[in-house]
Amino acid sequence: MNRAIKGLGEIALRVADLDAMQRFYQGAIGLKLLMRFEHAAFFKIAEGFGGHAQVLALFDRAGTQADAGLNPATSTVDHLAFEIDVADFASEKARLEALGLKVTTAEHAWVHWRSLYVNDPEGNEVELVCFDPAVG
Repeated sequence: MNRAIKGLGEIALRVADLDAMQRFYQGAIGLKLLMRFEHAAFFKIAEGFGGHAQVLALFDRAGTQADAGLNPATSTVDHLAFEIDVADFASEKARLEALGLKVTTAEHAWVHWRSLYVNDPEGNEVELVCFDPAVG
């Protein structure tokens, strides 16, 4: 068991009709819209670990995700994200690299998140994400 994992950080789906899905999750389900971009919408599910909110992210299939090497026509899953402590970020990156995994990193300034990305054996993207007030 990886003790660095603190909880579910994000469920991210690729959707055919971003506007309709936004209306559904905001209106019918009652999730709070955190941010809407041209090709994505982010909703708060609940408080998470260490300042990172648990999120539902919707990505437009026609948007930029296809540029990341994903096949938006065959799956509705974009990626899975698990929360980690910011103090574990460097050691988790080193641990994943020691396992021979290709690790990419990103900073998401609008929410102060720092992320590690790897692919599982079937090509699903997995994110380890933490809240970091220094990002932004």
